[in-house]
Amino acid sequence: MARYSTDLCIIGAGSGGLVLASGAVQLGARVTLIEGALMGGDCLNYGCVPSKALLAVAKRVQGVRQGGPGVAGVDPQVDFAAVMARVQAAIADIAPHDSQERFEALGVRVVRDWARFTAPDRVEVGAEIITARRFVIATGAHAIVPDLPGLDQVPFYTNETIFTLTRLPDHLVILGAGPVGVEMAQAFRRLGAKVTMVARSRLMGQDDSQAVAVVADRLRSEGVTILENRQASSVQRMAEGVGVTLSDGTSLAASHLLLAMGRAPAIKRLNLSAAGVAVKDGGVVVDGSLRTTNRKIFAIGDVAGGLQFTHLAAYQAGLVLRQAVLGLPARSKAAVPRVTYTEPELAQIGPTEAEARASFGAALTVVREDFSHMDRAITDQTTEGFIKLMIVKGRPVGVTLVSAHAGEQIALWALALAGRSKLSTLAGMVAPYPTLNEISKRAAGAYFSPRLFGNPWLKTLVRAVQRFLA
Repeated sequence: MARYSTDLCIIGAGSGGLVLASGAVQLGARVTLIEGALMGGDCLNYGCVPSKALLAVAKRVQGVRQGGPGVAGVDPQVDFAAVMARVQAAIADIAPHDSQERFEALGVRVVRDWARFTAPDRVEVGAEIITARRFVIATGAHAIVPDLPGLDQVPFYTNETIFTLTRLPDHLVILGAGPVGVEMAQAFRRLGAKVTMVARSRLMGQDDSQAVAVVADRLRSEGVTILENRQASSVQRMAEGVGVTLSDGTSLAASHLLLAMGRAPAIKRLNLSAAGVAVKDGGVVVDGSLRTTNRKIFAIGDVAGGLQFTHLAAYQAGLVLRQAVLGLPARSKAAVPRVTYTEPELAQIGPTEAEARASFGAALTVVREDFSHMDRAITDQTTEGFIKLMIVKGRPVGVTLVSAHAGEQIALWALALAGRSKLSTLAGMVAPYPTLNEISKRAAGAYFSPRLFGNPWLKTLVRAVQRFLA
């Protein structure tokens, strides 16, 4: 077999692997990037890009359906094949940025095949053996397919295949009620499909229950059926699709079945035992510096367990770049925002209220402001939702936002938490009027209001000062 040696060998060309490869090669390292599937990974091909493209079209359809003041709503005619062609076009528009050609032009050696470790310091790729000073596992995750009776006998979709549809489902049944499930539920319902969601516990169980209630109300108002605290016990083929039997005996007749039950780290092909890399709960074990149990091997992104976000993988790539290329120490400390892109959007950074109360107890102060009092929300007719601040000793530790454009607004709080900013900094900023971001300033100010306006000593001081002013 041919042999090749490099400084840095990255396995996986998703967001984390690509960011790391680009930075390392431009700093002067010899970089080999291995990818057995599609360049750009899950985010480009099966996740962020196609789902947001679909949601964008669905939002326009809903706008036509609803109309507005002085504008009559009409039932839109949806060409579903054209909608899905737009989704594929969005992928194609972004793909050159993640392409093999672009990275080879940067100086990265790209190998298109599956890699497996054969020793702690080498991988086998096709007919080639690669050794490296450092390896990085960035293979991402894949959709979980449960061991459900009858599933092997029926057609089903995951996020990796749902965007290949060219005919609108008559009735889409979604098993799972996390971010992927709720986003697809709203999108397909708005495009005209009947949609039923089945949640093992409650909808979006990892998020703030009050914020989830706002999203759930919107979904139900648009016609999505949400079945909580139930799960599928079996499925069976039917003449017109798939029959789903639930744990409470309910039967559903679906034209299409979508599995949205989470994602598992993609490690099956890697032969990690040969590399001395430990695995726990299906993911690669890493320390605070993202090193595995083999100090020459790092893991980043979904494969390393924890939160599964493109922006987190990119952040982790920067941490590994410092260590593997520059030889500098680095540890992960960032608070990571997460967003579910329904309408309204739900965004979170740091702990939810329930998590913060469990961690901080009586030291925690919670401030909530509703968008129904915000001028821009009133003019835009987007008054549903709120911001909730979790505050300890005058500093924000967590923020929940449910509103229009919550994903855009949470970036301000990501900066605040990253810089350990005091709430007084946010209260003192000048926010443009009228914008939705004014609510962040208002919420920060609301924390100080009772301390200022309810302080009798301060009122006494003000009266004394007034007597001495000319």
